[in-house]
Amino acid sequence: MAKGTHDFTLDPRNETILINVNGVMTPRAEAVVSVFDSGFMLGDGVWEGLRVHKGKIAFLDAHLDRLFEGSKAIAMDIGISRETLVKRLYETISANSMADQKGVHIRLMITRGIRSTPYQDPRVVISPATIVIIPEYKEALPSTVENGIRLFTVHVRRGDPAVQDQKLNSHSKLNCITACIQATQAGADEALMLDPHGFVATCNSTHFFIVRKGEVWTSSGDYCLGGITRANVIRICRENDIPVLEKNFSLTDVYGADEAFVTGTFAGVVSATEVDGRILTESRGPVVERLQGLYKALIERDVAG
Repeated sequence: MAKGTHDFTLDPRNETILINVNGVMTPRAEAVVSVFDSGFMLGDGVWEGLRVHKGKIAFLDAHLDRLFEGSKAIAMDIGISRETLVKRLYETISANSMADQKGVHIRLMITRGIRSTPYQDPRVVISPATIVIIPEYKEALPSTVENGIRLFTVHVRRGDPAVQDQKLNSHSKLNCITACIQATQAGADEALMLDPHGFVATCNSTHFFIVRKGEVWTSSGDYCLGGITRANVIRICRENDIPVLEKNFSLTDVYGADEAFVTGTFAGVVSATEVDGRILTESRGPVVERLQGLYKALIERDVAG
């Protein structure tokens, strides 16, 4: 039985990776940040998960757009240009000889920097932003992609943007973590989360879709992160004459759906075969299987461009 979409097989090569810490290649065992770092202390920062395919970072422009927009929204100066950041990413891939390897995933993390004292006011920051790039040999388990995952609807809601805007891909993920804990303790693989009005919003670490009578539905997007893979799936639906709707829908619509699936940078498109004990499909359905193929083709086109 598959677990979460982020499950993977441990790769011993990851023990000797070089991690880029503020432009310096550092062995994994020695890669550290200060206990006064804004990310460690307060979850103050933004991040991106990136997939490397054939030596190129897939959909990099979209990821960097989201990263720089997020940093601007929280008035955080990344401190280097977009071009310099791209150079660092590829230098990290090269330093680890990963350009020709399969299954490489990168976590790019940027925090506001080191604080002079444990306090939330950004005016106590005394250093440039902390920029960490972690490349790993890591890809989704084939069993997850083929067999799907089980979801459980949790009581933890996606918040109002006036409380904490879900569009921001911030280091502060406690809302998602508490949702994940409830789902896993209920015996599921990931959490399905509702918005403040009771409509389906998203999952704790992926975006959620259903298939009903040939149509693909996803949430309005008002209470979820602007997902890169989510947007790409909507795009390939439109390019291939698959009706796709961004709209409010309820758990009743989910329980009666023909198929359901989740999307994310790490695993791509993965079937959600069961929601709250309701079995929708035994494994991936025909629409999910088609979308998986179309998404792989889109990645190929992106990295070849």
